[in-house]
This record gives sequence, C-alpha cells and structure tokens, in this order.
Amino acid sequence: MKIFIGADHRGFQLKKEISAFLATRGHDVVDVGSFNEESCDYPELGFKVASEVARTPGARGILVCLTGIGHSIVANKVKGAYAALCYNKEAAALSRQHNDANVLVLGAKFVDQDEMRELILTWLNTAFEGGRHLRRVNQIKDIENGKKF
Repeated sequence: MKIFIGADHRGFQLKKEISAFLATRGHDVVDVGSFNEESCDYPELGFKVASEVARTPGARGILVCLTGIGHSIVANKVKGAYAALCYNKEAAALSRQHNDANVLVLGAKFVDQDEMRELILTWLNTAFEGGRHLRRVNQIKDIENGKKF
C-alpha cells in the first residue's frame, strides 16, 4: 500500500520509526517531511499528506505531531481526506470501521511507543464496514460539496 507520511519537528523521531516499520512490512512509504528536528510549521506538512491521499486511489496517510490535534484540523480541511486522531488500537479500528478514515494522526506525546506498531497495523488492516456507516460517510461528503442540513 502507498502510505504518505509527514511530521513536524515534535513528531520527527516517531515518524522515522513508523517509516522504517512500514517499509519492513512492504509498504511504499512516501515521506513528505520534515527531515530534521528543526522547528517547522505543521500545516504545510499536513496539507501535503492529506492532498496526496485524496488524489491517490487506495493510498493512506499518517501524520505525527506533539498532540496530533493540529494535523487533524489541517488534514480534515482537504476535500477527500478523512483524518482520525487515534491514541489507542480501539480508536484506530473504529476510525476505519465506522468512518473510513484514510489519514491516521498520532500524537507523539500520547502514543505509547510499545503499542504504536499494533495501533498502526490495526488501522491499516481494518476494513470499512459500510452499511449504516456508509450513509453517514456520504453525508460528510455531501457537506464537503456544500450541502447544508
């Protein structure tokens, strides 16, 4: 699977670990930055990952910053990107099953390093359930296209 990944300076080290882990699992990892721990602005990186995911069929994205909140806000501004901030495996599974999230956002301060791999594998390997959830996901897409309730 093609996975676009990005992190600001506070998520840089975790992003390196995630990228290496995903590569060993055979994924095509595209790193959009940052490439060091120098202070940087997360919105550009979040936008890059979300945009690539939205325009690349079947791709997913992973974003990392200190809390994950900023990246979540940015990524969800991109039409076709559906970002979920997940701090545990159950949230990761539900973000896929119920919301068809295509961007996983992690907070480096809050994700347990020992559980990170399992959380990511759960997110990558969990399918969207469809059914009643499809109706709701389609409502989100309608909002993206200007529909008002």
